[in-house]
Amino acid sequence: METQIIGSQLIAFATLATALACGDCLAQREGSPVTTRLEVTGEVQRNLSLSVEDLRSLAQRRGQAAAGGYRGIRLTDLLEEADIKRDARHALRRTYVVAIASDAFQAVFSWGELFNTAVGRDVLVAFERDGLPLRDGEGRIALVARADEKIGTRHGKWRI
Repeated sequence: METQIIGSQLIAFATLATALACGDCLAQREGSPVTTRLEVTGEVQRNLSLSVEDLRSLAQRRGQAAAGGYRGIRLTDLLEEADIKRDARHALRRTYVVAIASDAFQAVFSWGELFNTAVGRDVLVAFERDGLPLRDGEGRIALVARADEKIGTRHGKWRI
């Protein structure tokens, strides 16, 4: 995936599907858009490629987050794990995150929104709901933005 950004930093937070090479994912094996891995790439020090079990382990190590019956890891914790580049003055002010699902659904967050507002505490990369793994109809991995007032605009279920 090539992205040209002028004057801003992009962190692509994507599933392994059409936008990136798909390794071991249900989408490839079964013709379903449900993926089993997640990528964090772009303007980060460490690219991440995480399975559901990797996410669960990381969430246990960093402290699991929960919202609305979902359990997972905060997006901000994943971004801290990837270590956003700060190689220019005020780089973080120009940083934004694009979550790209296997069906090309996209959700966009600014660094300031995630790290300096209450919104960021409620953006989860979920892998459980009501104590059970997410079903295929919800996606094995789902992005949940619980603080959004308009439901659905940045809730990537079924395909992230």
